[in-house]
Amino acid sequence: MFPRLSLQPLLQRLPKALAATALAAIALASTWSAHASDYPHRPVKIVVGFTPGGSGDAVARILAQSFSKILGQSFVVENKPGANGNLATDVVRRAEPDGYTLFYTSIGHATNPLLYKETRYDPVKDFTPIGQVLSAPNVLVVPASSPFKSVQELVAYAHAHPGRLDFASSGMGASVHLSGEMFKYYAKVDMVHVPYKGSGPLMPDLLSGTVSLAFPNLPTAMPLVRRGQLRALGVTTRTRSAAAPDIATIAESGVPDYDMSTWYGLVAPALLPADIQKKLSEALITTLNNPEVRSKLVAQGMDPRPSTPEEFAKFIAEESLRWSGLLKSLNLTAN
Repeated sequence: MFPRLSLQPLLQRLPKALAATALAAIALASTWSAHASDYPHRPVKIVVGFTPGGSGDAVARILAQSFSKILGQSFVVENKPGANGNLATDVVRRAEPDGYTLFYTSIGHATNPLLYKETRYDPVKDFTPIGQVLSAPNVLVVPASSPFKSVQELVAYAHAHPGRLDFASSGMGASVHLSGEMFKYYAKVDMVHVPYKGSGPLMPDLLSGTVSLAFPNLPTAMPLVRRGQLRALGVTTRTRSAAAPDIATIAESGVPDYDMSTWYGLVAPALLPADIQKKLSEALITTLNNPEVRSKLVAQGMDPRPSTPEEFAKFIAEESLRWSGLLKSLNLTAN
């Protein structure tokens, strides 16, 4: 046993302001330690960097509902859209690492520091990983009124008419945007990027033909494809989606090097206590292995990816490295 030491003599020798800060830090650490065993004892906030109504927001609400049941406390979703998730990222990065502020994040978590010059965070070191949630393909779609019936027809037109086609995205740096930029690069076509503030505002202009095409998440697009309002030309992943096996991949439709998928995961601020991280990780894995949740996600074209925090940290680091090279090839930056 170590001897019990008193901090009072040390604090007496410190300037008053510094002593107060030290006492506050000690009190906060004691509070976290005491609360870790009975976590969560008050509502937990899951911050989402997307507008309400999209597929990312919907999955975050599925997680919140499941976590509430598993951990016996209310988990609520708070939407903070803007700057491709940078606003939400900053909110979570600055939050107390007590487990009561979580971040349902996406591929932008790894790519934003590479795209936005003003972004100053490390996607691994500045956050505590909880686990990956899922991956999902995007899908190249055109309005039902579009003359294009295949990827080959679209590429042929784009080659013959440089700059005449435009593609909509839910914002600079989003997977919907990166899918389009990657398509331009590998198909060697010139298209104009038209960014919107989220998938919600994008869809009316896409449906009306105001914009030529887009690469929305498969779960967002499929209801409109099934209703005949959009035409799907190709999924962005290397293999076809089990939820839409009749839709060819872009790679097998004449753009052989094309392969793009989006992903989502759960993180917390850095320095989250290990026992709270463990509780959240176990709740996430339990949720994603729940047959009802899995079937719901798979039916929408999503691939549940339960992982340990260590696996997710490694995955984020690998994604950052992969996109660093790709974005240089694409010569893509954001203001």
